[in-house]
Amino acid sequence: MSNSTSHAVLPVAIYDELRSRILAQTDAPGTTFTESAIALRFGVARPTAKMAIERLVAEGLLRRETHSAARIPELSRDDIIDLFENRAIIEGAALAKLASGGTIPAEALAAHRAQQAGANSDAPFAVLDIAFHRALVTGQSSTRLIRMHALLMGEIELCIGQVQANHLRTATDVSLQHQGILDAVTAGDSVLAERLTREHIDESRKRLLEHVDGAHR
Repeated sequence: MSNSTSHAVLPVAIYDELRSRILAQTDAPGTTFTESAIALRFGVARPTAKMAIERLVAEGLLRRETHSAARIPELSRDDIIDLFENRAIIEGAALAKLASGGTIPAEALAAHRAQQAGANSDAPFAVLDIAFHRALVTGQSSTRLIRMHALLMGEIELCIGQVQANHLRTATDVSLQHQGILDAVTAGDSVLAERLTREHIDESRKRLLEHVDGAHR
């Protein structure tokens, strides 16, 4: 491998590792990431660490205030409610449009099958859950819905990571609901696809809010 190729790969590898740690809450909400600390952790130059951090900032998994280090957002109860309400609106509309064509995107089907394969184990499900929902939205025809969803995805991923880290849902539970959504899409039933998508999202919101409320009692 040439030096140029190696330098191109490094920020991606660091991004992937940090993203996994954020989703698993190995690095908890509120944790700060500085370029110097990440460079030291991975044994790379600061510009390489900066590239990985800035990608996470751009995606909403990290937040950076002016002249401050990037940090993992600490989402409030109101943040969670707002995120899930908007997510339900966008994904519900996206699934209704997708069902009108009756075709399931290959990436969504691959994520679903991988999740089914690990449903009876303790394997983390957040990454595949995120991939499934992202693929369903990007698989429909409205570029505006795709852009709106992308704006929310970083913070949505943080919420899904909390659901996984606190064992609020199981891979089996999530996989079964995903199957129902896929069946509605295949049947071309836009109304059912939208309703099941909203119910699936609402269930995660309900469990996460119950967890948050319990933690603050």
